[in-house]
This record gives sequence, C-alpha cells and structure tokens, in this order.
Amino acid sequence: MHLDALDDPAITAEVERLLARRTRDIRLTGEINRLFRARVWSQTAKIIRAWMIWVSFLDVLTLALYMLLLPRAIALSMLLPGAIIPPVVIAVVLIWRKPRALWLQGATLIAGMFLILLSVALVGASAGGEFYERHLSIMLFVAITAIIIFSIPLDWTVTLATLALALYLAFQLQNPGLEIGSAVAATLFFASGVFATVAARRTMTILAQKTFLLELRDRRRVAELAAANDQLKLLARTDPLTGLANRRWMTETLDHLWGGRRKIPGGAAMLMCDIDEFKMLNDRLGHAEGDRCLVKVAGIIQANVRYDRDHVARYGGEEFLVLLPGLNEQEAIVVAERIRESVEAAALPNPSSRASRHVTISIGVAVQSQTEVDTSPEQLQRHADAALYLAKQAGRNRVLLHKPETSVRKNGPAAR
Repeated sequence: MHLDALDDPAITAEVERLLARRTRDIRLTGEINRLFRARVWSQTAKIIRAWMIWVSFLDVLTLALYMLLLPRAIALSMLLPGAIIPPVVIAVVLIWRKPRALWLQGATLIAGMFLILLSVALVGASAGGEFYERHLSIMLFVAITAIIIFSIPLDWTVTLATLALALYLAFQLQNPGLEIGSAVAATLFFASGVFATVAARRTMTILAQKTFLLELRDRRRVAELAAANDQLKLLARTDPLTGLANRRWMTETLDHLWGGRRKIPGGAAMLMCDIDEFKMLNDRLGHAEGDRCLVKVAGIIQANVRYDRDHVARYGGEEFLVLLPGLNEQEAIVVAERIRESVEAAALPNPSSRASRHVTISIGVAVQSQTEVDTSPEQLQRHADAALYLAKQAGRNRVLLHKPETSVRKNGPAAR
C-alpha cells in the first residue's frame, strides 16, 4: 500500500464515512476499492493457485484410481472429460502469477471454474449409473469450496454460484433416472445452500474490508503522531526565531561528531560569532528590529558555509556558533572573513554602535589541526570564545584566530 494515499484528504474522508456506517452497509468504491484489491491480491492469488493445483492433483489421482478399480470401458469413458482439468489449471495459474488487468483475471477465473465444473459433471455423465449423481454432487462441492475461500469481488462469486447451479440443473434434466420435477426440486435445495455460502462469503469480505479501513485509519493516525513527534523534536532542537539549530542541538552534534574521541577525524575549525553592540540596537530601535537583525544575520551566516557539511547554531542571545569540519586555519579565516564582510555589506541599521553605523559582527576562530591529539569540542569552543573576546577588545568588526598564549588579528579592519 502506498503511504501517499494516506495523505489524500478525499481518501481520509471516505474512510471515516465508511467506518461511520453499519458494518453490513460498507461498500468500497473508487480508489479505496483499488487499494483494497491491491492489498489482498497477493494472498488471494496464492489461495487460487493452491486451490487449482489441489483440484488438478485430485482429478489425476481419481482418474488413476478409476483406471485401476473400474471396468476398463467405464474408466476410459471418464478419461477424456477428466483430462480437461490439468491444462485449464495451468492456464489459470499462469494468469494469476502476477497482477494483471482485473477483467482478464476475472474472465480467466470464471472460464476456468466453468470448465473445471463442466469436466467433473461430464466425468459422471460419461460413466452413468451411480457416478452420474455422485459427480454432480462433487461438482457442487468443488464450487462451494471455491466460493468459500476465494476472496474475489461479489459479482464474480455470484457468477460462479450461478454457473454451478445452472450446470447442475442442466445435467439433472438430462439424467435418465430422474424426473423433471425431482431435478428442479434438487436444484432448488442445493441453491439454498450455495447462496447461503455466497452470503457467508460476502460477510467475510465485508469484515476484511472493514479491517482494511481500520488499518488505513490507524496507519494515518500513526503517521500523524509520528509527524507530530518529529515536529516536537525539531522544535526542541531548533531556534524558533532564526530557524537555526539551537544550543542543545549543536551540543548533540558535537558529541556525535567527536564520538567520545579527543579529536574529530580530519580536523575542524570553530567560529564563535557575536553581533556587535546588539544591546544598543535593541535599546535604540526596539526588540522587533533586533529580532529582524538576528534573522538576517543568521541567514547570512548560513549562506556563507557549506550546506551539506558545516553546522550553524544560535548559541544564545546574539551569539552564533559555526563548526567547519576539515578546514585548516587559512580556510577557516576565509570563511569567517566572508561572513563578516557579508554582514557589514547588508547595511542593517545600528545607529548607536561604536563600531559602525550599521550592524557588524566579531568572530573568534579556533582550529583543531589533524596533528593535534587532545582537543575536545569544549576546549575548541573555549579557544574560539577567547579569540572572540580579544576581537571585541580590539575594536569589534574583525576576525581573530586563536593562538596558544595569544590571539592574532587576521584580515580585519582597524579598530574604531
């Protein structure tokens, strides 16, 4: 079953409408009926093929026993009509090996069943005597077993039942040992049993259809619950204002990347970014403008890193943490400087800032090289934070790289 169908509002509404009915009034139509047929086809086809093979085996076995136990003339008269069944079974089994057009499968099954029932009746008529009545009863038994176990459309089931009764009546009318009235009475008697079986089959089908509808509804509800849970997880890990990862998600990401090791394979760089004089922006222009600034800066940072590899998080307030796996010092500084220049070029207003009349950003850079053997994510973050602190002290709107014992300014404008 395609899960896409569960997203179709029309199918969802139809499922609820059908389940609101009484069980006996359930009728599947349209797309839901197609989905149901697709759902049960494999099992139905397997049952039909197994039943056909079983009938063919019993036919061959019965003919073999007749050849051994009956007079040769009688046994030979049964052989030709009995030989109809095996090739018919082969044809039906081949058609029902894989899904085909519904009309083709229906026509093949009904034609095959007619020939099988006709074969059973002809075997008895050819032998005559006690075999005549016995094989007509066997024919009805064969038809009833098929009606009971074949999960097929109701019109197919009714057709099979009608064909079986029609053959029974036709052969009984030709029975030299039976009067017409008795033939009709016997047919009516068996008709009550056959159509009671059809009614039972219909009930079984309706119950199967209701189970399918309940399964559709349950799967939709499970899918909705899973989607809601995924959304809750996303909300728990996402900053609601900027849409970036939040501090919790970044911490989990760092733990996952390091994986308990003392360094990340391939090395990594970390950027600690902070919007300059953000409190003054909030005080002067208001929190709405401050929120707009945060959203714009978050988008600028995200646009200047590798989408499929780097990680960006709003780490708190106006701070952003960027992890750049696999980058060395020079590459990390290039990325940081590109971010700084892009923020400055956006010309977002910050009239009270001492660094510029527009929004600027200071960035501390820390790099874990491949040769280092003992740098945890917490240590790398502390190094980036220390470099950021010195960048602020040096006048803001600049990029500083952390160095042991000191932090050296790289590629930033002069302090203002």
